[in-house]
Amino acid sequence: MIRPIVHDPQQLNHRAAPATPADAAIITDLIDTLRAHQDNCVGMAANMIGQNVRIIVVLMGVLPVALVNPQIRQKRDPFATQEGCLSLEGERPTTRYQTITVDYQDQQFQAHHQEFTGFIAQIIQHEVDHCNGIVI
Repeated sequence: MIRPIVHDPQQLNHRAAPATPADAAIITDLIDTLRAHQDNCVGMAANMIGQNVRIIVVLMGVLPVALVNPQIRQKRDPFATQEGCLSLEGERPTTRYQTITVDYQDQQFQAHHQEFTGFIAQIIQHEVDHCNGIVI
């Protein structure tokens, strides 16, 4: 189901709780909501739709991919950039890393350890920040 986007910084500034299999429906809502906004959005965290659990979805090409309980374990090659956010107006400066290594679970709650680079890595960092209560 497509959910409304949260714009209230007070709601977005809370660290998300770990997701459990009981939160599986949130993944579907996140994917549906991201698809509804994919003309101007490439990633989304659950707190952006009012669910404060550690679930993000990222457009990887044309496919939205869920990362449940993502934890960035390594970061390499920092760079300065500007980012926008569907929850905020405008763009803001931030530092991101070209290469990251992430531990996460997939939509079936199976564990993964994977390296991401480039724009996908940047999207994941932005959404993991949301999970940590950090808004650019």
